[in-house]
Amino acid sequence: MAMMLCLVEPTHARSIHLLPIPQRIELKGAGEYFVLGRSVSVVDPTNCALLQDFLNENKCVQVRKAKQRIVIQLVDSIPEAFDEPLAGYENESYALSVTPNEIRIHAISATGVIRAVQTLQQLAEGYVATTAVECGEIRDWPAFKLRGFMHDAGRSFIPVKELKRQIRLLSRFKVNTFHWHLTDNQAWRFEVKAFPELTSARSMTRHQGLFYNQEECRELSQYAHRYGISIIPEIDMPGHSAAFMRAMGFPMLSEQGIGCLKQVLKELADVFPDAPYIHIGGDEADDMPRGFLREMIDYVHQLGRRAVVWVPTQGDFTGVDMVQLWSSAGHLVPGVPNIDCRYNYINHFDTFADIVGIYRSNIYGWPKGSQELAGEISAVWNDHRLHGARDILLQNNFYAAVIASATRAWMGGGRQYIEEGGVTLPNERDELRDFCDWERRFLFHKAHSLCDEPIAYVKQTDVRWRITDPIPNGGKADSILPPDTLGPRPMYIVADSVYKTHLATGAGIYLRHTWGATVPAFYPARYLNHTVYAWTFVYSPRTQKAGALIELQNYSRSEQDCGPLPGHWDRKGSRLWINDVEIIPPVWKHVGVRIDNETPLEDENFAGRKPVIIHLKEGWNKIFFKLPYVPVDGIRLNKWMFTFVLTDVTGRIALHGIEYNPTVEAP
Repeated sequence: MAMMLCLVEPTHARSIHLLPIPQRIELKGAGEYFVLGRSVSVVDPTNCALLQDFLNENKCVQVRKAKQRIVIQLVDSIPEAFDEPLAGYENESYALSVTPNEIRIHAISATGVIRAVQTLQQLAEGYVATTAVECGEIRDWPAFKLRGFMHDAGRSFIPVKELKRQIRLLSRFKVNTFHWHLTDNQAWRFEVKAFPELTSARSMTRHQGLFYNQEECRELSQYAHRYGISIIPEIDMPGHSAAFMRAMGFPMLSEQGIGCLKQVLKELADVFPDAPYIHIGGDEADDMPRGFLREMIDYVHQLGRRAVVWVPTQGDFTGVDMVQLWSSAGHLVPGVPNIDCRYNYINHFDTFADIVGIYRSNIYGWPKGSQELAGEISAVWNDHRLHGARDILLQNNFYAAVIASATRAWMGGGRQYIEEGGVTLPNERDELRDFCDWERRFLFHKAHSLCDEPIAYVKQTDVRWRITDPIPNGGKADSILPPDTLGPRPMYIVADSVYKTHLATGAGIYLRHTWGATVPAFYPARYLNHTVYAWTFVYSPRTQKAGALIELQNYSRSEQDCGPLPGHWDRKGSRLWINDVEIIPPVWKHVGVRIDNETPLEDENFAGRKPVIIHLKEGWNKIFFKLPYVPVDGIRLNKWMFTFVLTDVTGRIALHGIEYNPTVEAP
């Protein structure tokens, strides 16, 4: 995307912008506010550092006898609040009462106080001059105890300064866990005093010489604690350990290797004193002796800490304290808390449709947490080298994805799990209204607290399409079918068969999802060797230049796929016309060649390039897609999909003042 501009929105924050939405909220009356930027007296038995930051940011001077008061009180319970205990995590429930002269916070723990202050931060967002907080009563608590994000720093180093920024920003949205994947085949990033060779540049194949020293790790742990975020550090063992082997000259599963790993875990536990759990990996290691994980779990317990492993795993993880489910093969393990990470690998996500899927979805089929379901983590796996930390955020739609998942985990609910509910936005009724509301709130924060962040997501809920049934194409992407010659129609007849059209909503539409039939998309079947057509009409009140975000194959950030064919939007032969003029794709930087993991993605995804500049005429403009689904080589995950939305010329915000209407003839 070209420029990261802060967007000035005229409205200041109110309760209607809070994200997540509090469980209980009652407004005091129109126009009543606690005005900040003045003298206040503060009673805070928890000495909440975040509250001090909030007061300083909003120019509040603490005066012991000031008329305006902020009072914090620790209590035994919050009425109606739900809390499923999870070892290592405090009760986060709070009650917030705001009147013109007093802010009162009741919380069960110091972490609950932090959550209340994070709500105050959002309520004070977006003011041009003196800030204020809308008066009202809030009682709030999370449905799930653990709501987190994961970075694969083993593959791609992310500077501590950037990690701090993400922790600070995501904490405002009640994210409470940072899973730090510190080691992988490409590099070992955690400094081990006993074995400095682990972080030697020669042992690394990517970002050589970059690692986190122990002082930096301690500092980040303390910083995260200030914002109510727990760090779960991970040393992946015994798989994903090529960097270990290069550095040490012996494998993890050797007698020397096991002794080395125990020293590593000892230093890790010392460096992360606040970490509720230590993650020891365990995934993708087919040759692992069954007793290996059990031995490591026992050693973590000897250190006085709790252990997490990935599931599925080949090892015996008896005695583990928590498991993290990955892929559709990961199934709930009875008797221990489970973290749902199965479909939250956002390195495979597109920008629009997958956000719909994870926001609509409940957490592993449950509306709220239990002894066996702790919550969720959104993971970014950096198999593909990208240009830097900001590119990781942009290409993976990081903030939108993490916040959508964490919002669902805080609020609870969700009608169906993503395996049943899929990724298609309903065209009407409650679920559409709910997603529109989430989108409105998220875009408010994109314009304010997140205004400097690389976020590709723009408003999509007003984008409407008409999409045909799949029509057989004889295995030829360029087959001329009735929609090619007749244009938009309510139905078509081909060889005595009737092909209808259907309404769709959203800027990104999966006809068939990344994971095939496992995650439902617009069509339930595969429909190989078929073509679908999609169209809409866009009304523009004047002739104007606009940006268009266009994508016909979203390239996962963990594959080694071939670039689009020359002169094509993808490798399937998809095409696009606006007002009957074909829109020619960019001249790709990786035309048709395989993009290996050490070659950064460039312009393959719309987030990695400037928007396509188009010219809208005054009145109605026809947008028309031809979308064949045929076998392709060079793509492991053949995503049958399309993305289109009009924006300003920067691509940062959706184009205002237009209307999408997919009627079969231009109105």
